[in-house]
Amino acid sequence: MPEIRSDFIADYDSLAHTWWDPRGPLAPLGWIARARAGFVPAAPHEGARLLDVACGGGLFGPHLAGKGYRVVGVDLSALSLREALRHGFDAVARADIARLPFADASFDVVTAGQCLEHVPDPFAVVAEACRVLRPGGTLVLDTIADTRTARFVAITLAENAPLPGRPPRGTHDHRLFVNRQRLLRTARAQGVELRLHGLRPHFGDGLRYLARRREEVRMVPTASTGVLFLGVGRKR
Repeated sequence: MPEIRSDFIADYDSLAHTWWDPRGPLAPLGWIARARAGFVPAAPHEGARLLDVACGGGLFGPHLAGKGYRVVGVDLSALSLREALRHGFDAVARADIARLPFADASFDVVTAGQCLEHVPDPFAVVAEACRVLRPGGTLVLDTIADTRTARFVAITLAENAPLPGRPPRGTHDHRLFVNRQRLLRTARAQGVELRLHGLRPHFGDGLRYLARRREEVRMVPTASTGVLFLGVGRKR
């Protein structure tokens, strides 16, 4: 596997003040977080726990309000974790997401958004997410597919177009984009049968966002999982 850049977490530390900027470089992560939350079921019992892997500044937190979970976040960026605690997270842990500091079967829901395409072994992260998920629990993740189309959209276009919400150049390394079939096999081996769903920005929202007539872009379903996709499954 290719080596991850050694300064990657420092990038997120330097961007920690922009997590909640609706036109900043991390804004699209918030749009995706809202879509991801739509696949999280209501808490199955009192005291249910949800783990958000690579939680960043806590963009997922507000979208979980009313679902009934105690929300725990894990990330390597200490500055981002402080933001998560300010935005709906009950507890956070600073740790490597490929070696989660939690017991087996300790969470009712595990989510992992926009992180698998940034680590040298995304399948190890998925295996860990499945390990800490209880039987009957739900896994929700989203990432970028290892296709030429995804490379063009996520890097050539997204990182170079002079538009609001543009991620910094060098944010993505196409060699780390995720193979969907291997992802499915990895989750299946851990007892989770994933179903994949394609996502894309709502075209009209995108135009209104660029015209400064809207501060958020909805992510909507698409038949193709060849660029941005979301996976959902329950553990046996």
